Amino acid sequence: MQLVFVHGAGESSLSFHYQLQYFPDAVAVDLPGHPEGKPCTEIDSYVEWLRGFIAGSRYQDVVLCGHSMGGAITLLYALRYPEELKGIVLIGSGARLRVHPDFFRLCEQPGDNNSRWLDQRRLNYQRVDPEVQQPLMRRADEVGPMVELNDLKACDRFDVMEQVDQIQLPTLAICGSDDIMTPIRYSDYLVEKIKGARRDVIEEGTHFVQLEQPQAVNQQIELFLGTLR
Repeated sequence: MQLVFVHGAGESSLSFHYQLQYFPDAVAVDLPGHPEGKPCTEIDSYVEWLRGFIAGSRYQDVVLCGHSMGGAITLLYALRYPEELKGIVLIGSGARLRVHPDFFRLCEQPGDNNSRWLDQRRLNYQRVDPEVQQPLMRRADEVGPMVELNDLKACDRFDVMEQVDQIQLPTLAICGSDDIMTPIRYSDYLVEKIKGARRDVIEEGTHFVQLEQPQAVNQQIELFLGTLR
C-alpha cells in the first residue's frame, strides 16, 4: 500500500513532519502554489492535480490521508475515483467546510510584512514542538496569505454533504477534542454517513492534531492500515 498525505489550506507537506518519520514509505505532497507554482482555485482542480501526481508516480493501492482542505480533496477523490483507492483517512475535516469571515479578513489584511497573519499562524502552532514550529513558520511565510485566502475560498464552496454517503471505501476520521475549526460533529457526520467508517478523538488536540499529538495519530493510522492488509 502507498500512503499519500494531503495538506490543508495554505499549508504544505511539513504538516506531516511526524507522519513521514513514522511511515518511511509514505509521501506528502506540496499542492500547487505551496509554495511552487500556481494554486488551484477549486477543490475539484486539486483532485485532478493529485490524481495526475499519483498516476505519474505509478502508485498502487493508495490510501489517501487528508488534513482539513486535504480531507476535502480526499473525499472528492473517493467519490470520483473510488477504484483507485484502498481507503481514506480524514484528519480535522468534514463534508462541508464553511469558513468564518474573520479568516478571510485576516488574509486580505495581513498587516505590514504579513505580521498579523503570521501572528495568527504562531497561535495555530502554539501546541507544536518549538523545533517543528520554526520550519512551519518559514514555510508559511513562503506560501503567504494570498494562497491561503485562495484555498479558504475553495473550502468555503466545498460541500459534499448530500453525496458523502455514496463512499464505500474503508474510512477513518481523526479529530482533536479541542478543534474549533472542524469540531467533532464534523467527523461524527462523516462516520454517520459513510458505512463502516470509524472515528477517533484525540484528547487535547486542536485543528493541527497530527503535529501536536503525533504518537496518538500515527497509532490510529497504523491500526487502520492493518485492517486493509
